[in-house]
Amino acid sequence: MKSKIRQKSAIGFSPAYFFAGSSSISFFLVLALLVFIFGLFKPQAISDLRMATTDLFSPFISAIASPFQNMASAITDVSDIAELKAENKRLMAENERLKEWYQTALMLEAENKSLQQMLNLKIDTDYNYVTARTLSDASNPYVKTLLISSGAQDGIEKNQAVLSGEGMIGRIMEVGERTARILLITDINSRVPVMIEGSQQRAILIGKNTLFPELKYIPAESSLQMGARVITSGDGDVFPSGFPIGRLAKNDKGYIFVRPFSNLQNVTYVRVVQKKERDTASLKNIGQNNGEQ
Repeated sequence: MKSKIRQKSAIGFSPAYFFAGSSSISFFLVLALLVFIFGLFKPQAISDLRMATTDLFSPFISAIASPFQNMASAITDVSDIAELKAENKRLMAENERLKEWYQTALMLEAENKSLQQMLNLKIDTDYNYVTARTLSDASNPYVKTLLISSGAQDGIEKNQAVLSGEGMIGRIMEVGERTARILLITDINSRVPVMIEGSQQRAILIGKNTLFPELKYIPAESSLQMGARVITSGDGDVFPSGFPIGRLAKNDKGYIFVRPFSNLQNVTYVRVVQKKERDTASLKNIGQNNGEQ
C-alpha cells in the first residue's frame, strides 16, 4: 500500500507529469512574460538568443523545407513546360496560317500582273472579248492545248482567237457549256496565216509541238529581217488581222521560226476575241435613211 502511495507521489512531481498537466500552460505564460520583461531591459540579449536558436535549428529547418521547395520547383517546371507546349502549338498554327496567306498573296500578285499585262494589249473596237482563267497547262509533249473556265454560256464559239497579255496564243477548238479548249499556236495541228510587219510578206505559221512554231511558204526571193514582228494577216477570215504573235528568228539549220511574245508554258488569264454584233435596228434605220436620201 505504501509502495503504491510512493509511486503515485513520484509520478505527480515528475517533469513529464508537470508539463502534461494543465499547470504547463501557466508555466509557459509565466516564462513568456519573464522573457518579454527581460527583452525590455536587455533587447540585445534577446536578439542574440533568438539568432543562436535559429542557427541551432537552421539545419533541421533546411532539411524539412528542402522537399517542399523541390516539390514547388517541380510543379513550376511542369507548369512552364505545359505553357511552352501550348505556346509552341499556337505558334505552329499561326505559322501555317501565315504560309497560306503568303501563298495566296503570291497567287494574287501573279494574277494581278497577268491582268495588267492583258490591259496593255489593245483590241480593235470592232471586237469584244471574254476574260477567262486557265484550268490546265500546256506541258503535254504531244498536245499543246489549254482548258479555260468559260464556255458557250459566256459567248465562246469555235475558232475564236485567244490572246494573252503579250499577243495571240491560239484559237478555240472545242466548246462546252462552262469550259472551252484552246489549240495553241505551237500545236502540230495549228495553222495561222501571218504577215511580217514592215515587209507585208505573208506566210503560214505552223506548230511543231515545240516551243517555237515554224514559218512556212515564204517566197525564195523574200528578204526577211530577223527580229521583225509577226502579226496575224486576217487571210481566210478566221483570225482578225493585226494581232501580234512574236518575232522572227532562225536556227543553225536555217529554219525560220517565230519566238512568241507570250510564255505559253505559263498562262494564267486569256482573252477570247468576239466579233461585235451590230444592232439590227440600227442597220434598218441606216437603210431607211439611205433610201430617203
